[in-house]
Amino acid sequence: MTPEAEFQVLVDALAGREGVTPPTGGNRFGGNALKVDGRIFAMLVRGQLVVKLPQSSVAELLEQGQGSMFDAGKGRPMRGWVTVASAPGPEWLALAEEALRSS
Repeated sequence: MTPEAEFQVLVDALAGREGVTPPTGGNRFGGNALKVDGRIFAMLVRGQLVVKLPQSSVAELLEQGQGSMFDAGKGRPMRGWVTVASAPGPEWLALAEEALRSS
């Protein structure tokens, strides 16, 4: 499954939950993002899943080599945001659900 198709699985699974809105489209930052109460918690960036997680979860993913700090192109990592290293699959949904719970 392509990253875009797998992200759509996340959208379909999470968009019906209270406060969650699907991506609005477009090329702006957040155009390909799932939001809860207006705040981004998961997005697809250049074919990779990016999620906002508690610092402990970010540290664990980094330590295990399963992610890297997300940089929105401003030259510095964004605190709490991680780019997931794994290929699209069930792990993406689990991480997106964790991001939603922690938002």
